Amino acid sequence: MKVVCSVNPGHCTVISYNFLLLIILQLCLDTVEGVWPLPQTFITSPERYQLKPQSFSFGYRRHLAAQHHCSVLDAAFKRYFSILFPDYASGNDTIRFSENEIFTLTISLDHHDCEGYPNQDSSERYKLNVSAGQASLNAETVWGVLKGLETFSQLVYQDDFGSYYINKTNIEDFPQFQYRGILLDTSRHYLPVQTILKTLDAMAYSKFNVFHWHIVDDPAFPYQSRTFPDLSNKGAFHPMTHIYTQSDVRRVISYARMRGIRVLPEFDSPGHTKSWGKGQPDLLTPCYKGGTPSGTFGPVNPTSPSTYQFMASLFKEVASVFPDTYIHLGGDEVDFYCWRSNPYIRAFMHKMGFGVDFNKLEAFYIEKIVNITSALRKTSIVWQDVFDYHEQHKSLSVVEVWKQGCYLCEVRKVVKAGLRVILASPWYLDQPGPTHNWARYYNVWPLAFKGTEKQKRLVIGGEVCLWGEYVDATNLSPRLWPRASAAAERLWSNERQTSSVDKAFPRLQEFRCKLLRRGIQAEPLDVGHCKHEYQSV
Repeated sequence: MKVVCSVNPGHCTVISYNFLLLIILQLCLDTVEGVWPLPQTFITSPERYQLKPQSFSFGYRRHLAAQHHCSVLDAAFKRYFSILFPDYASGNDTIRFSENEIFTLTISLDHHDCEGYPNQDSSERYKLNVSAGQASLNAETVWGVLKGLETFSQLVYQDDFGSYYINKTNIEDFPQFQYRGILLDTSRHYLPVQTILKTLDAMAYSKFNVFHWHIVDDPAFPYQSRTFPDLSNKGAFHPMTHIYTQSDVRRVISYARMRGIRVLPEFDSPGHTKSWGKGQPDLLTPCYKGGTPSGTFGPVNPTSPSTYQFMASLFKEVASVFPDTYIHLGGDEVDFYCWRSNPYIRAFMHKMGFGVDFNKLEAFYIEKIVNITSALRKTSIVWQDVFDYHEQHKSLSVVEVWKQGCYLCEVRKVVKAGLRVILASPWYLDQPGPTHNWARYYNVWPLAFKGTEKQKRLVIGGEVCLWGEYVDATNLSPRLWPRASAAAERLWSNERQTSSVDKAFPRLQEFRCKLLRRGIQAEPLDVGHCKHEYQSV
């Protein structure tokens, strides 16, 4: 180091020591490794600005301020202020600040869409610029602003003395895929509403935007229907404590909306419906043995007109409760044994010209259910089984690919048929596994199949699935996070910029520490520590 000395040699020593100390402190200062998921364009510099909670504020551009304030954003401002300044306890602050200590994040919107719900076509694009004393966040919609606020929150860091800083930054960002979902199964184990809400918080931190609520299945029917109350009275684990009331469902939908997350319900049939039959007589198919009923039941009876009357009434209610335009109809893993054993089912198949092909009977049923939901102006999603075993695909819209093996081969088949695809196969997280295997969920390339650009645009996104056989409120968060965040970056970020596991690791490690400080129990990725370890909240 070259030091310019004054005439006084002692003074030279002081300058040299202070200069060295300053350099060392600068090198030791905390910074951020980056943002998770990585923005499309991210330019930052060493120039940094101190943020003080007493002099920090959110604001609207003038043209927005003149209109009614946006409830979604007003709530987000309060939420993110606490995230930005977790150690700050507000009081009667009477300290006056100089102009250069004031910092304002100003929001501008192209479309004032605060009263609606996010949907498949909602833009999440945003631009974020951070400079001295101010930051500007511009987006086409409120849902883009929410994504930008999350990014801004990850840019703020704290030094060892408790001061908050942010670096000069320019970001232009948008998602690679429009559908980025997480499936929770509330039938195999009941999940308390608070557990679902906490998962929605964590989803927002990773920029997931769809909560796929697999709300009912064989073990239990916890959805409390207004039209058919016996479905939960007799089909839930407990008719009072282990149900989701209409109020519960509204609360989940509202909570998700305030975080830019859609709630997509799944009522899977004709299989996976044992719990349905407990509260709805004559819905399931009686199984036969030796020419007489055995007393057991199989899938939904697809030959009875009463089946479709019931389904029409149920889905009419579901369509009114869940505002999203998509609904998941299931259609997977239908066991034909009971249908095959029933003489009335076989007679119906003969009459319809199906022969002994039970796939045709299932296709007949699914088409009728799709028609019911289409009449309610809902877009149906089905599991890939429906596509695989049915010759006619004209009534289908969206297929979710879930089976293992060559899943991209399946994706290619579906898009060649002109249907949209949601990819779930590589992101089944319900089975326990070491957290350090997060790279297997990161190194997934949903578009790595031979196809035209038009066909690849039919891949609308992907989904992390957390099935409930071995998952309840005690282990949901560590089972899900931070491994699900690996899938989140794959679905949001540019593939070329996020192809290196080694480069991604420090960012994911830091993001996991952010999750801990925000109260999310995310498993460790490796040996190490976080400055702020998890505190039970």
